[in-house]
Amino acid sequence: MKIATYNVNGVDGRLPVLLRWLEEARPDIVCLQELKAPAEKFPVEAIHAAGYTALWHGQLRWNGVAILARGLDIKEVGRTLPGDPGDDQSRYIEALVGGLLIACLYLPNGNPAPGPKFDYKLKWFERLQQRARALLEFKIPVVMAGDYNVMPTELDVYKPERWQKDALFRPEVREAFKILTGQGWTDALRELYPGEKIYTFWDYFRNAYERDAGLRIDHFLLSPELKNRLKKAGVDRHVRGWEKSSDHAPVWIEITGQ
Repeated sequence: MKIATYNVNGVDGRLPVLLRWLEEARPDIVCLQELKAPAEKFPVEAIHAAGYTALWHGQLRWNGVAILARGLDIKEVGRTLPGDPGDDQSRYIEALVGGLLIACLYLPNGNPAPGPKFDYKLKWFERLQQRARALLEFKIPVVMAGDYNVMPTELDVYKPERWQKDALFRPEVREAFKILTGQGWTDALRELYPGEKIYTFWDYFRNAYERDAGLRIDHFLLSPELKNRLKKAGVDRHVRGWEKSSDHAPVWIEITGQ
């Protein structure tokens, strides 16, 4: 089974790119982030025409997450994290798909840091940690995939010295990710490529893509039940070079059956 995550950075304007990639890559399950569209504007007909069913949680102009599946049923589990009933941002959705529990997430950016946005990012991380612990207790195969907006180590950023004050690389955020993985989750890309510089995001400015001045901020975390089923992982880097593409590239894993 092939599972992918892709921050599309605006599903309306990037729809041709998304559809082209779906046809090329043919993932079985896809997590999308940053739809930047209200629920009623999600392009469900085009997604269905591409052979996928969909579950989405949209919001006007920012945020938004979705789960797509090819030939598989999607059963929604929830679309919010515990801990803050007043938080109405569309950043999280859970579903049962193909015998897996899929959690699609778009963690807050947090800049400028310090400040209220950074505080919200840390609180959101705490809530994610809480939900992640609960998911592990179920002893079922879980995939938590999406744009975490964190570079876990210096290996995950092209020039660490330039990012020391950025919310994506601050010690508090890196520690939060470390606490999360320390619960027993496997960082899929790092599991298979422990010492390689692999990036998933390249800024639109200063020819970042051409210079490979990238960041690894899109991650797959796998529950213990899936660690030994992980066989392949990668980044479809070339998609970032397509015209009118997102500043992220699709990231994917392949897992075997039980």
